[in-house]
Amino acid sequence: MDKSEILKKAQEYISQEKDERFRKEVEDLVAKQDMKELEDRFYQTLEFGTGGLRGIMGGGTNRMNTLEINLATQGLANYVIKANPEKAKAGTLSAVVAYDSRNNSDVFAEATALIFAANGIKAYLFTGLRPTPELSFAIRYYKADTGVVVTASHNPKIYNGYKAYWNDGAQVIEPHDVGIIEEVNKVTSVKTITKEDAIKSGKLVLIDEEIDTKYWEMCKAQLFRPELIKEYAKNVNVVYTPLHGTGAMHVEKVLGDLGLAVKTVPEQRNPDGNFPTVEKPNPEEKPAMKMAVELGTSTKADCVMATDPDSDRFGTAFPDKNGNFVLLSGNQMGALLMEYVFLSRKELNKLPKGSYCVRSIVTSAFGDEICKKYGVEMIECLTGFKWIAAVEAEREAKNQGQYVFGLEESYGYKIETEVMDKDGVSAAAMCAEMTMYWRSKGKSLLEHLDDMYKEYGYFEDRSISKNFPGMEGVSTMKGIMAKLRQDGLTSLGGKKVIKIRDIQNSVVYDPSSPANKETVNLPKSNVLQFFLEGGTVVSARPSGTEPKIKFYINTKTEVSDKSDAGLEATKKEASALCDAITSDINSILDAASK
Repeated sequence: MDKSEILKKAQEYISQEKDERFRKEVEDLVAKQDMKELEDRFYQTLEFGTGGLRGIMGGGTNRMNTLEINLATQGLANYVIKANPEKAKAGTLSAVVAYDSRNNSDVFAEATALIFAANGIKAYLFTGLRPTPELSFAIRYYKADTGVVVTASHNPKIYNGYKAYWNDGAQVIEPHDVGIIEEVNKVTSVKTITKEDAIKSGKLVLIDEEIDTKYWEMCKAQLFRPELIKEYAKNVNVVYTPLHGTGAMHVEKVLGDLGLAVKTVPEQRNPDGNFPTVEKPNPEEKPAMKMAVELGTSTKADCVMATDPDSDRFGTAFPDKNGNFVLLSGNQMGALLMEYVFLSRKELNKLPKGSYCVRSIVTSAFGDEICKKYGVEMIECLTGFKWIAAVEAEREAKNQGQYVFGLEESYGYKIETEVMDKDGVSAAAMCAEMTMYWRSKGKSLLEHLDDMYKEYGYFEDRSISKNFPGMEGVSTMKGIMAKLRQDGLTSLGGKKVIKIRDIQNSVVYDPSSPANKETVNLPKSNVLQFFLEGGTVVSARPSGTEPKIKFYINTKTEVSDKSDAGLEATKKEASALCDAITSDINSILDAASK
């Protein structure tokens, strides 16, 4: 892109952006003739993807700002009206809007609600920041036609985002995502209205306590053993951190109602979009859990819990026999929660024939083994909870079985059916009950996890991420995936590749006979999976929300010696395999970076 084209795009943006803060950023860059920064801000338009928008905040077409929010909302409003002509004619369309603690989230959310209102769509806007799962709950409660939450989930502080939801309370998928994108790309003008006029007309309704109370009750209603909780709650100490996000009010309320003594990390309790104590407000990241673990250690807590800024992700740590806290992966907590839900349902005669569980394709097969024991069907889907929700919605429409659990490795779990997204608040409540249950059996959660390994096999997981920012980064990541598709991989970590699954091209094949291809029955997505001898799966996937490519390693090793010593030997064997695979992947990424 040459200088004149960049400057032309910058001037067009300046003429359209009504938010002085973002407009001035670009005006200053033009005055300084900072072409490197201007190119990064204008070499592309921030794409309204299948789930909405996400990007670095700032002025420019390749940034999250008020103009991009306005254009996206007008396009979404246009699509909702077209998709519901009778309701549009009757003036009964509605939407719910929520936002998290990130900088500008409240501004973006109000702008969104006012555009809905101006387009004749009644907007229910939360008066303060709320979790993403509560948005999904509210859409279903109000029987709304769409919804938006302004959040960038677990991303660093410079990011913000915009997730679009449909009337089932789940993020939009086909055909709605494609239809919305088409409408967004056609927008030439935006309708809006003042907040005062919107409230006066009844098209803007401010909501809070009514939904909060019902959401909290729903979370508690998922629990199986209220009497057990009353008996053990006073003896279980929980340390919690919302990582400067939306979770404090909700997790403290729900766990407090159960009688649990919750100590919230004071430095991280208040909402703050600058996330002053963490670089990445992500419970997957060890540094993000540091303060909570330190408080847990000093107070001899039984459990450390964390939620990300919009409280849909849930992370944990538990003390070992020496009092040292061990961080659990999303796959480990998912397996623990899944098994606890299954055994509890079975005990209470609430696990009917036809029960099913859903996991993403990059999530460990640990849960598959648990499902086999309990006679629950495991269904695979693409990465992202919208796909888990889509499986549930399809099954529900066809009256095919009962949903009992959904999970993805990135700390996402869904126990309830009232929310169609992952839910860190309900996961925290269930985790608390599960901890008390195994304590009543004389075991810690870590001890029980080892028992599960002896029964189901040992599963170890790693993830590798490498950032490739900017215009060159996009090209580099495409090159990596193209090369992997063209050349394939014959081995990783000394293990032979016996099967390749290419989700983008909808095929699966043995690399020793690539002509014999079978069809993959999943929506297309830019994911490659390599199945190794012995049961290990390695997946490659460019992130849909950040400029990085991710590799997921999911190993499985049989535990032949069921003793503690035998399990430790198996763990060392699996760790060595993960190390070897990681080394091979890093070599691939290093070569691509040169």
